Amino acid sequence: MFHRILARALAALAAGAALLPAPGAAAPAPQQALYVPEPNPAAERQARELADRGLHREAAGILAMARTPHAVWLGDQTPAQAEAEARATTMAAARAGTLPVLVLYNVPGRDCSQYSAGGAAGTAAYRSWIDAVARGIDDHRALVVLEPDSLALLPRECAGGGDALGRTRTASRYTEIDYAVRTLESKPAADVYLDTGHADWHTVNNIVPRLRQAGVAAATGFAVNISNYTTDDDSSWFAHLVSACLRYADQGGDSADCPDQRRPRGEARAWIAARVGAPDPATMKHFITDSSRNGQGPWKAPADRYADPQEWCNPPGRGLGARPTTATGDPLHDARLWIKTPGESDGACLRGTEGPEDPARGTVDPKAGAWFPEQALELVRLAKPAILR
Repeated sequence: MFHRILARALAALAAGAALLPAPGAAAPAPQQALYVPEPNPAAERQARELADRGLHREAAGILAMARTPHAVWLGDQTPAQAEAEARATTMAAARAGTLPVLVLYNVPGRDCSQYSAGGAAGTAAYRSWIDAVARGIDDHRALVVLEPDSLALLPRECAGGGDALGRTRTASRYTEIDYAVRTLESKPAADVYLDTGHADWHTVNNIVPRLRQAGVAAATGFAVNISNYTTDDDSSWFAHLVSACLRYADQGGDSADCPDQRRPRGEARAWIAARVGAPDPATMKHFITDSSRNGQGPWKAPADRYADPQEWCNPPGRGLGARPTTATGDPLHDARLWIKTPGESDGACLRGTEGPEDPARGTVDPKAGAWFPEQALELVRLAKPAILR
C-alpha cells in the first residue's frame, strides 16, 4: 500500500521535492559523496500519514529530508554494540563509495545530566568504549564528530559544578577527550573534529584554550553549530576566527588577545593579517559545520515571555538549512553537514514553566532523540533553500 501512496506522492511533485538517494547510495556532491543512513522509521510513518491525507508534497518532503546524508550517532550502546555499528556503518559506506559521519556521544556526565543525560560510567569505561569504536572504524574512511557539548559545557559549568568535584570532573573531561582524539586519529582514514558549541555561545578566546587543553593539536579540527540554528555565515566566520586564534597560540601568542566574533570583521581581519598572516591551510585547523536546521536562523523568544527561553530547544518556525556537501569552496571548511538528524526532538522544552507542555508550541515535546512530527513538518515547509518546490 505504501508503495502506491508514495508513487502518488512523487507523481504529485511534477515541480517536485528535491529527493535524494536511497540509503547507502552516493549523494550528488562533486567532491566526496556523503553516506545516507537508513531513514528513521518514524519519518516514513509520517510520510505515509501525510500521503493518506492528500499532502503529497509534504510527504515527499519528509522522505527527502530523511534520505539526505546525515550523521550516525553512537552513544548509548555497549562497547560491543558500538564497535559493531561503527564497523557496519563504515563498511556500508565504503561499499557505496561514500563518506560516513559518526557522532560519538558517550562522555561521562554528558549534557550535565539534563535532557540528553547519559554517558559512560567513568574514564576507564569511556576509554574502553572509544577503543571499541576505533576497532569498528579500523582502516575505513570516517569523519568523526567527537562529543557535542563536551567542551562548550564543561562539568564545572553544570548546576552545582563549581566545587572541587566539578573541577576534578572537568580535568577528567579534558583527559577523556584527549584520549579519544589520539586513539581515533591513529586510525589511518579517520578525521576527528572537536566541539566548539556555536557562534552565539562562547567567545573565540574562551573556546580556544579548551580546544588546546583537550588535544586539538592531534585532531583534524573542530565542529561548529552542532544541533543549533546559527546561520552559515556566522558559523563560518566564528570558525575562521577560532582557526586563526589556534594558529596564533601555537606560535606562542596569548589566545586572550584574539578577536572574538563580536568584534567588527574589518578590525578582526586586520588583526589576523598582522599577527597570523596567510599561512598554508594545511598548517591550520580545519572545521565542519552543521546546517541541518539553520535555514531560518536562530529563534529569538519574545522579550520577557519565558523565565528560561531555551532558544536552542525545539524552537518554533525553523527550517532545514543548506544541503550537506564537502564542496564548500573554502580550504578550511571541510564539510557542511547535517550532524543533528532533523526531525528528532531536542527534549521536553518547558522554558521555565512547570510543564508538561512547551509554552512556545502548546504541545508536549517528545523526549530528546525521539521523532517530532510537528517540528519535522516545519523544517520541510520552511527549508531554505527549499526542499519542496
